[in-house]
Amino acid sequence: MDPVPQPRPSGPPPALRRTPVQQRSAERLARILDACADLLDETGYEQLSTRAVAVRAGVPIGSVYRFFGNKRAMVAALAHRNLDRYAELIAARFERTPVLDAHSAIDGVLDEFIAMKRSVPGFALVDFGVPAADEPGGAAAEDPNGLVAERICGLLATHLGRASDETLRRKVLVGVETADTLVRLAFRADPDGDTALIHETRELLHAYLAPSLSA
Repeated sequence: MDPVPQPRPSGPPPALRRTPVQQRSAERLARILDACADLLDETGYEQLSTRAVAVRAGVPIGSVYRFFGNKRAMVAALAHRNLDRYAELIAARFERTPVLDAHSAIDGVLDEFIAMKRSVPGFALVDFGVPAADEPGGAAAEDPNGLVAERICGLLATHLGRASDETLRRKVLVGVETADTLVRLAFRADPDGDTALIHETRELLHAYLAPSLSA
């Protein structure tokens, strides 16, 4: 059996050729990723091109290639940014929750994911991973759900005062895999997310994860 991933701090996307140092460069990178997200909603992944992203972002094509070797690397960076934003939203929600217990923590993790599904450009197609990650020549060594589970596990352990041990990491990983499948089902049934299926997902996560988070 493969070991459960250990929590680790965030860092620059591995697909990024150059990490921006100056604010101007960081802003240009943000525009490129914003344009990438918008075009994903409009054209899908297969029709996405680095040239179209450059035009939409209003930057020279060389600026795109300064950061990314190809469109897969660009989309991987977008997925990485999505994960960072997701973790930030969860942490902020936990901070402002007057009494954070296992159930409210689970609600926060699920609700922020669903909110991003409904509102973040490109997220419906690229949430935390690149589409068709196993295609020939793809640079998809990362396991998106494993990375999500690492971040969530660390946040839950920190804010609930719960040790991030092997049992919790395994439970959170199973919860993430399950929620991912069921939320995708909910959004296939209804473009805004089928409320009944989301409710069932919430009940399942409460029953499965709350005992471990309360221990």
